[in-house]
Amino acid sequence: MATSSVLSTFAAAAITLQLLLSPASASPHMKYIDAICDRSHDQAFCVKTLTTNPPTAAPIGLLPLSEAVINLAISHAEKTAIFVDETAKKDPTVKVAFTECHKAYLAVAADLKSANVKLKASPDTANYDVRASSDSMRRVNELVGKNTDKASTTLKEMTVQMEKLLDLAAGAADAVDDDDENMRLRV
Repeated sequence: MATSSVLSTFAAAAITLQLLLSPASASPHMKYIDAICDRSHDQAFCVKTLTTNPPTAAPIGLLPLSEAVINLAISHAEKTAIFVDETAKKDPTVKVAFTECHKAYLAVAADLKSANVKLKASPDTANYDVRASSDSMRRVNELVGKNTDKASTTLKEMTVQMEKLLDLAAGAADAVDDDDENMRLRV
């Protein structure tokens, strides 16, 4: 009897160790994260972002995870829009460019909100809405690309982050669609 108790304890320890040492993709919810990150240009950023942000860290399904990913991008767009608007009001040297950047970030937030509404019924349309945001990001880059002031440098960093989040949002919409017709657009 003592031998079976020791064997049971040993087996439990071995299983626990295997779970701890196995790759993260072995966990059930990682299949949803993998479905999105496999479509991402920067997979390491994708996995890190989706496993460390509370709304995306433990998804219960692909659609809720995809909605959370798009919400993450919306949040960043809205925070950046606020930063740009406040900076435009305070700094006359960047006012004209930052006013246009503010409009661009408001457009990105609107596109992403539209994508989230359409995600379940029409993931292809949601994917298109996310991709439409790329035009706004190009506009921001054109407006501040050569500027070296602190505010413009901060905005450039926020825009790089926004572009990465847009890539994740597009991957999320594409993963919900799961017909891979949009994969050719990601290359």
